[in-house]
Amino acid sequence: MTLPVVQVDSVASLSSDIFYDILKRLDGPTLASAACACAAFCSISKEEKLWQDVCSSLWPSTNRDDVKTLIIWLGGFRKFYSDCFPLIVNKEFSEYQWQEYLQYPEEWAEAEYYGDIDESESVSPSDFVSIVDIRYKDRTICSKVLWGIPNADGSNGWFHNCPFRIDLLTSAARDDDDNNEGEVFLSVNDGLPPIVSMEKERKDGKLWKELRDGLRLSWIVVNTKSKQAANLASWSPLGGQRHWPTDKDFVIRFGSVLSARDILPCQVVKCILVMKFRVIHTEGEGFQTTLKLTELSMQLEDMEGAHVNGRNSLLILKEALSCRRSKNYSEVLESCNLYSKVQSELKEEKMRNESRIDRFCIISGITAFLSIWYYFL
Repeated sequence: MTLPVVQVDSVASLSSDIFYDILKRLDGPTLASAACACAAFCSISKEEKLWQDVCSSLWPSTNRDDVKTLIIWLGGFRKFYSDCFPLIVNKEFSEYQWQEYLQYPEEWAEAEYYGDIDESESVSPSDFVSIVDIRYKDRTICSKVLWGIPNADGSNGWFHNCPFRIDLLTSAARDDDDNNEGEVFLSVNDGLPPIVSMEKERKDGKLWKELRDGLRLSWIVVNTKSKQAANLASWSPLGGQRHWPTDKDFVIRFGSVLSARDILPCQVVKCILVMKFRVIHTEGEGFQTTLKLTELSMQLEDMEGAHVNGRNSLLILKEALSCRRSKNYSEVLESCNLYSKVQSELKEEKMRNESRIDRFCIISGITAFLSIWYYFL
């Protein structure tokens, strides 16, 4: 039986309900593109419910009532998506001559680098919220929300002078729920390949490859005072290590390059997001291949590889929420790769300088010894 075909004189003659039904099936980028197609799509695409569904699908942590309230206070789900879907891109460091920053200048006194925070800077650990989601092969395996920064106490004491670090698996989130309290596991049921033994894995690296290709991380940081938000993760892994520190650990790193202009001499830092899994079961003896998430952390690292202290980290995070972003993932990777290249060149230059100093000291010592020996003869 052939169904009759109904002719439509124009798109404008269709019901707005039909338009809404079409648009609610789209993902974020497609919905944003559809909004440019015609006036009707543009008008309907402004509906907050559409963008709430998009955010809920991409970031399940936004389903929490407290997070929904936060997003509405920030300006709505449409604005939240436009702020957090593009990733941070920073290439400003290519303009600088890094040889000038091999050492901190003498004018950067200890009080300026590690000193008390200026009241005018108006930044507090309690201003920040972390909204984190982990996916494996398009399936969400972990969603966590952390209000404030643990153990910071909003004071100018040890937190501001010690290396900055957030570990979501050991931090207590407000209003704990099953997602926040439960341990995170990955198994064959989630799409992991079966691993008979770690010896075999060391040879073929099948499990490592599946983790690297399948894991996705979103780490959104919100500044509740400035009402700004940004995704600090690179979405896909930037690198990692197998079997470190033991042969059963897999470390996967994500991150982004953040501006530290007028905060640190090196002008830029790298936000390092670490995800660590441990193999707790391999195939056999009635068990499936199973991995457990043992670390999910954030740290900021300067060009010399030193961890940034709490005071400067807060300032950098505050500025990062207003920096340039891009939907072009290749541009994001280019930014991170360029940073790694400059950092490697910096380390090599530092090693060459140290080698020249060592040679000079050796030659000076030999010369002094020969001079003394010649004098006594």
